[in-house]
Amino acid sequence: MDESATRLLQRIVRRTPTEKLKATLEKWDRLTAAQRRSVDFTEPKWALIEKLVDACKENEFKMKHITELEMILVIENPNQGMWYTFQLVDPEDDAQSVDLLQFQEQFKSHLRELKRNVSVKIKKHTDQAVWIRIAWGDSFSRPNHLKPTYVVHQLQSPYIFVSSLTSKLKPLLLQALTFSTRHLAIKDANLSGRKLTAIRDLLMKEYQQVFPTKYPSPLAENNQTLSNLNIEREHAEASANRHRMAGEAFGDGTLPELQFAVYKMETKFKDPTNVAMTERDEPFRCVVKFSSTNLLESLRHCAASGLASTPVTPLLSSIPLKGRNYFVITDNAPGAASRAQQPQI
Repeated sequence: MDESATRLLQRIVRRTPTEKLKATLEKWDRLTAAQRRSVDFTEPKWALIEKLVDACKENEFKMKHITELEMILVIENPNQGMWYTFQLVDPEDDAQSVDLLQFQEQFKSHLRELKRNVSVKIKKHTDQAVWIRIAWGDSFSRPNHLKPTYVVHQLQSPYIFVSSLTSKLKPLLLQALTFSTRHLAIKDANLSGRKLTAIRDLLMKEYQQVFPTKYPSPLAENNQTLSNLNIEREHAEASANRHRMAGEAFGDGTLPELQFAVYKMETKFKDPTNVAMTERDEPFRCVVKFSSTNLLESLRHCAASGLASTPVTPLLSSIPLKGRNYFVITDNAPGAASRAQQPQI
């Protein structure tokens, strides 16, 4: 095992929680039963690293074996890092007939035509998603396996999810994906997040979308006065109305855990008390970002509880409706068509 493979193995073990490491090594199934039994997972991490490095050297493992281990960890723990979404458009006539073997061969050959010294590993997961690990090099250096790009694509679907991709390498990857999937173009889907499962479910509408039609009012106590009953009835009706509107905008089921939404504003400044800003020809530009551990659930709660006005503004309800969390807002004027763009990866 060479030095670069050793460094990658050390980093994998160092970053993996001990409780997950044992199960991951069993799924990897590269160590012998005796070697696995010899590993004491109660030892400090440095001791575990030394033990596993010695075992891998004894087995004469190469980089391809260590990258297998890394892919198992990434596939089993997909909600890490930042994931960006792209959408394939204009499929050719035979796009639906592309199978895994065709995709794998054409993707590798086309990417290697575009970029020298690139290492590609492709694995099909149990949910039929194709996982791709790419280590990039250049004309003068070998592939850097410590900074790989990960790509997730479900064949016969138009969506592709990418993590850890530089702007310099982005055109090469997108060209290879377009060619190997038999499409004519690919575009940004304007959706990103730190949880792959959340943005995938949101974009592909795979989460439970339950839209309620009626919210019952709470039962009034028998000993309340008529005045109190009327007040309670009004409050209950207002609360039910807010819940109904929140449900219409976001649904009533479990929502994908999206962490943020970004709105880039490019509109005219409108304030009669500030003539200098209002008369400027250039649009007023600013960026508004909403952040939360579960943004959609937070927005639904704000609408249902009365913290936000209802009906919910389309600026917020468009997140689950359109499967996007990046928007550009322009003036609704002739020639000012609405636009959307994705931040640079």
